Amino acid sequence: MNEHSVKHDTFFIERSYNASPARVFAAWADPAIKANWFPKAEEFDFHVGGREIIRMSSPEGTIYTSAANYQEIVPDKRIVYTLYIDMGETRISVAVITVEFKFEGAGTQLIYTEQCAFLDGLDSLEDHMHGANDFLDKLDIELKRAN
Repeated sequence: MNEHSVKHDTFFIERSYNASPARVFAAWADPAIKANWFPKAEEFDFHVGGREIIRMSSPEGTIYTSAANYQEIVPDKRIVYTLYIDMGETRISVAVITVEFKFEGAGTQLIYTEQCAFLDGLDSLEDHMHGANDFLDKLDIELKRAN
């Protein structure tokens, strides 16, 4: 019999962008813009109750599926969604993610919060933090490029 475990963790990242909250929010809401800085979704339905599905293959050929379900969307203010990640047929993590957009001078302060349940030691806080920092860096490049 396999041992099952759950490790809970929470992290947040604050970023400042030289763009209005409306522009930063649009970069999350518009699938064409989002695909410039985040893995392209197979399914992208950005409304409360909608979902975003991304499948990627590791160099070894393992298929990873990330599925977000949008729980709350307040334009230019916040996005709240649940997310699960599967490795093949095995669920490896589940999270609640909140993205907040706040005016900061002429730009935006973005606050990204992730509350995670890591299952059976197959996913980690470090992997999620690395991934979030990477895509938030790419969002900054996209916002600068779009100017």
